[in-house]
Amino acid sequence: MNPTAEYDYLIVGAGLYGAVFAHEATKHQKKCLVIDKREHLGGNTYCEDINGINVHKYGAHIFHTNDKTIWDYVNSFVPFNRYTNSPLANFEGTLYNLPFNMNTFYQLWGTKTPEEAKAVLVQQTGKYQKINPKNLEEQALKLVGDDIYHKLIKGYTEKQWGRKANELPAFIIKRLPLRFTFDNNYFDDAYQGIPIGGYNKLTEGLLKDVECRTNIDFFKEKKALTGLAKQIVFTGKIDEYFDYCHGKLEYRSLDFKHEVLDIPNYQGNAVVNYTESKIPYTRIIEHKHFEFGKQKTTVITKEYPLEASSEKEPYYPINDAKNTTLFKAYQDMAEKETTIFGGRLAQYKYYDMHQVIGAALSKTKRLFIEKS
Repeated sequence: MNPTAEYDYLIVGAGLYGAVFAHEATKHQKKCLVIDKREHLGGNTYCEDINGINVHKYGAHIFHTNDKTIWDYVNSFVPFNRYTNSPLANFEGTLYNLPFNMNTFYQLWGTKTPEEAKAVLVQQTGKYQKINPKNLEEQALKLVGDDIYHKLIKGYTEKQWGRKANELPAFIIKRLPLRFTFDNNYFDDAYQGIPIGGYNKLTEGLLKDVECRTNIDFFKEKKALTGLAKQIVFTGKIDEYFDYCHGKLEYRSLDFKHEVLDIPNYQGNAVVNYTESKIPYTRIIEHKHFEFGKQKTTVITKEYPLEASSEKEPYYPINDAKNTTLFKAYQDMAEKETTIFGGRLAQYKYYDMHQVIGAALSKTKRLFIEKS
C-alpha cells in the first residue's frame, strides 16, 4: 500500500465486480483506475455489434434475480427488457422443453396430468431408491429415472465436464427441479431480462466517471501499476496472483464459434441445448432473440466445452475436493494481503451476475458506508 499514490484503488479487471466496485468507490470520492488485459471493458458480459445484433461474445448472459434492490440498481444504468429464458433441448432431432416440466413430460411420455407424470417418475426411479449415490450418474437416476437422464442429462453433462457421468461426483447434482406445471420459464426469480441495447450499456453506465485503460496486462507491469494506487482490487485468477506457488486451480473453458447467417431466423429461440454425446457442442445461441430482433440476418454461436489452458479463458471452477483444498491454501494467503480479492476467478466460485453485483455492493458498503 502506497499512501501517497495517485489513485485510491487500482482495479484489475473490468468485469462486473470491478465495474461496480469502481462506480461505488467513485461515488464516495475515491479515485479509481480500472485496467483490463482485453481490448474492451465489460469482462465476459461484453457484446459485439454484428449487423445490429448484440452478440454475447463470451457466452449467453441472462440477468435474473429475486433481489429488487439489485434489479433496481442495474435498471438505474440501463432499462432491461422482458426477455424470459425458455431453452429447448435437442436429442436426436426431437425437441424437449426445459426446465423439466409438464411440457417435457408430455413430450417424453404423453402424460397430460401431474398425477400421470408422477406415476411414470415413480416407476422409473423406483429401482434406484435403495442406492447410496457414489457418482453423478447414480444421483441423477435416483432423482429422475432413465428417460430424463439418458436423453436430457447424460450427454450434455459429460460434454460440459469432459468426463463420464459415472466419474463425476454426486454432489454436482444435489437436486433436479421437476415442475408439475406447464411452465417453460427456466428461472424462478421474480426479475429477469436483458439490458436494452446490450450489456455494454450497463458497463458504460457503471464506468462513466471512471478512468479505464485496456490492453494492460497487470502481471507484465505489476511493479509500476501497484505503485500507482493505495490499494489493489484484484478480480483475476487468485492462483496467478500468487504465481501458482501451490499449483494451478482447474477450470472448464468454452470455445465459441460465431456464424453470421443470411437468414432472419435460424432456430426460433435464443437457446437450444444439444444433449447427445456425438454432437460436440453443448448448445447453439441465437443472439437476436435476447432482444426480440427483427434484423434481416442472424448470428448464431456454437459452444464447445474444453479444458482450460493458458490460451483459453477459465469459465467454470472445478470445485472438487482437490481444487477446494488448493483454493483454501490461496485463500489463506489472500487473507494476509491488503489486496481486495473479488469476483468469480479471485474467489474460485461460479457466480451468477446478480451475485457478483451483490458481492461488490456488500464490499463497498462495508468500506465506504459502515466505516464512515
